[in-house]
Amino acid sequence: MLRPGKLPSAMLAELLAKVTHADPRVLLGPGIGRDAAVIEMDGRLLVAKMDPVTFAIDDIGWYAVHVNANDIACMGARPRWFLATALLPPGAPDSLPGAIFDQLTAACAALGIELVGGHTEVTLGLERPIISGAMLGEATHDEIVMGTGVMPGDRVVLTKGIAIEGTALLAREAHRRLRRLGVPAATIERAARMLYEPGISVVADAQAVTAAAKPRLMHDPTEGGLATALDELAQAAGASVRVDLDAVPVFDETRAICAALDLNPMGLLASGALLAVVAGTDCERVAAHVMDAGITCIPVATIVEGPARVIMEAEDSAVPIPSFARDELARFFDDAEGKTND
Repeated sequence: MLRPGKLPSAMLAELLAKVTHADPRVLLGPGIGRDAAVIEMDGRLLVAKMDPVTFAIDDIGWYAVHVNANDIACMGARPRWFLATALLPPGAPDSLPGAIFDQLTAACAALGIELVGGHTEVTLGLERPIISGAMLGEATHDEIVMGTGVMPGDRVVLTKGIAIEGTALLAREAHRRLRRLGVPAATIERAARMLYEPGISVVADAQAVTAAAKPRLMHDPTEGGLATALDELAQAAGASVRVDLDAVPVFDETRAICAALDLNPMGLLASGALLAVVAGTDCERVAAHVMDAGITCIPVATIVEGPARVIMEAEDSAVPIPSFARDELARFFDDAEGKTND
């Protein structure tokens, strides 16, 4: 039975194996760990991505622009054009379409993106609004990051910290429950603001990385948290990833909220962090350059010989990293008690 959240990796891989391309201009199609498609367009590259926003209610239009722009930036491209399909629940206030439109236009203006089209309707069967976004970007052949050439000795750096988006959503959607569980109001307020500071955008992160060196691969953790993102990265790279969990930055607000709700930060919705695979010789320079841009950047893993898998350092032994069948946020909302803010 299907559960809320991403499809299981094995199921998705089986579906994607059926996809073929007759057009030679499709340079990169769908695949696990691939953030966007790449299409040759008369010497320049069109980069295309679709991503929905299904958990958020507050600022859903703002979310939709940023999560789609993130995937374009992870390809080394510049997000340029956005289309949005907004599905609204029956009985929603008349003010909702205008509020979402204002969020979309404000987010696009902040990133220099043109809102070029979409669709809006009231849809039967919905309990909350859903936006499905399509972002188009462009890059040159020299700029594009195709995820190739990953080799043992490469390092994986992580920006900001994990579970920014999940922490902010829990603070906004479950604040009353968190207060009852003893989480201080000040902690919940700071967590809710994490949506904007440090924020869920990784466009600046990706630009800072590429300004310092050409990365082998970039990927933004989303559903399933860092654990799922590392597994996707390993599959895209076709190599083993050894991660030092002690090096992974976790915000105090995330620790407090996850402890109260019995959630694991490693499996919690993680937009706002960027994973970048860089040559070992480039790692120090990349980290320093990103830090100079005011963005935390920490090496958290190393590419090693072996099959596509993620292992973690534990007392000089290699053990599998925890895996999550679905995002911890989806698990929380799927819980009967997690569906309300009472």
